[in-house]
Amino acid sequence: MKAEFNHARRPVPGVKDMVAVASGKGGVGKSTLSASLALALAGGGLRVGVLDADLYGPNLPGILGISGPAGMAADGTTLLPVEGHGLRLLSMGLLVERGVPVIWRGPMLAKMINRFLFQADWGPLDVLVLDLPPGTGDVQLTLTQTAPLSGAIIVTTPSPLALADVRRSIAMCRQTGTPIWGLVENMSTFVCHRCGHATPVFGTGGSQNLAAACGLPLLASIPLAPGLRQAADTGRIQAALSDAPEAQAIHHLAAAVRSRLQQGTA
Repeated sequence: MKAEFNHARRPVPGVKDMVAVASGKGGVGKSTLSASLALALAGGGLRVGVLDADLYGPNLPGILGISGPAGMAADGTTLLPVEGHGLRLLSMGLLVERGVPVIWRGPMLAKMINRFLFQADWGPLDVLVLDLPPGTGDVQLTLTQTAPLSGAIIVTTPSPLALADVRRSIAMCRQTGTPIWGLVENMSTFVCHRCGHATPVFGTGGSQNLAAACGLPLLASIPLAPGLRQAADTGRIQAALSDAPEAQAIHHLAAAVRSRLQQGTA
């Protein structure tokens, strides 16, 4: 059954473009990729904000090494993003104490997302990167219905289970009229730091085949790298974006995103 959607979208003050980073399932490295992409875009001279839309699992403050709390403007309602590493960040992780769970139903989630979007002093920004929760639930629906998303990037691993869930994310974006810029294959191979041998831990070919079947480009294949994982776990993700193979793939992705942003203004 095809759902009907009311596209009552309105611009976010001060934000030129919005890019959603989505995934069909959890555990594919979506938040680490969102943080890495945002840093790479900021490193290229863009004014970048990051919205951690995963309200139940707000990991971006820890990954980026940015601590809160978020501020409040003089009007008592406008949220002030926390700044760090050239980014502006809003996250539930900056509003609640560490370890405190967010136990909300759908209407509360939608209300908070709308506050993050329309009751926050984001601008001026060239691009706002949105780290979506996995799946196709209330948060994703709120964002795709209310936010003027310039495009979506869908993250997967080569695992057949992950790829099966990606199809649902693609279908959701298409039903809600959200442009899909392409897929990113994360953890594509494990590269031994001693001998350089690449092992396809989660299989090969699935992401390329799915992208081709859906008429989408495969924007990047990012290898599984212990260094990047350790940097994300310790809030030092910026330091990991060096000349390592996984960093080169992330910078290649950022270049593709910049190209799409420029096409939108041409």
